[in-house]
Amino acid sequence: MSPTPTPLKVAVMGAGAVGCYFGGMLARAGHAVTLIARPQHVEAIRAGGLRMETRMFDEHVRVAASSDAKDIEGSDVVLFCVKSQDTEAAGRQVEPFLRPDTLVLCLQNGVDNPERLRAVLPNHQVAAAVVYVGTEMAGPGHVKHHGRGELVIDPSPASERLAQALIAASVPTDISSNVQGALWMKLILNCAYNAVSAIAQLPYGETAKGVGIPEVMRDVVDECLAVAKAEGVQVQGDIAAALRMIVESMPGQYSSTAQDLARRKPSEIDYLNGFVTRRGDALGIPTPANRVLWALTRLIESKR
Repeated sequence: MSPTPTPLKVAVMGAGAVGCYFGGMLARAGHAVTLIARPQHVEAIRAGGLRMETRMFDEHVRVAASSDAKDIEGSDVVLFCVKSQDTEAAGRQVEPFLRPDTLVLCLQNGVDNPERLRAVLPNHQVAAAVVYVGTEMAGPGHVKHHGRGELVIDPSPASERLAQALIAASVPTDISSNVQGALWMKLILNCAYNAVSAIAQLPYGETAKGVGIPEVMRDVVDECLAVAKAEGVQVQGDIAAALRMIVESMPGQYSSTAQDLARRKPSEIDYLNGFVTRRGDALGIPTPANRVLWALTRLIESKR
């Protein structure tokens, strides 16, 4: 795959499954990519490259890797992929090493991370993005791709350049003026599937077949839509079709929350069903289905 005419210098802050996938795709297309990752992944990547096991190819991609945020210095773009609970701390980590024109693109779950990151980086370009991809870290330095891989990002001159690079790297990318609506759509999908997959420790295709589970998901979605409406958000897209596409395109994928619980790591449930519950409380909107899924997931987490 040939590089674009003007290669970008890209850093991935928090290079887990999502960051390794998109960073790896850009590196494979000829861009200079540095993955800021956990030491076990850094060691494996430095030794043999990033293994990308995707639906299209299985290759070892040469890419720089580090555990030190200072190695993002000089980057044109930072793909910001840390967990929602780490947004502010990671933002403060990268701030000293950003150029004034560096684009920081949030590739995170939840809907309020861009706003929270802008509060930490008030003098820098922070753009929101919606991520639709099924991935997991199958081992040190080994990202496995289960399906999809699209991005929707905020409009800006820097976003336009990045979008062109992503498209040339075989990452379908749209620029939308209603990214907030698309983020809410993604939040609703996560609220419907993530906790159920985590509690049952089953992939999407299996959870969707569970007795009573489609009705639970419907209740979750209805509550999310009520909260979104009260927030003045116009949710973007066909929710019923999007729910079906999750099962059709990634039946064997476990949710990120399920992966976190299986590895005894903190999940982002407070920023998914928990977020909807908090906003519902503030707005006077009942969210019992979201509250139960949030509370049960937190209870399982407490067993660590």
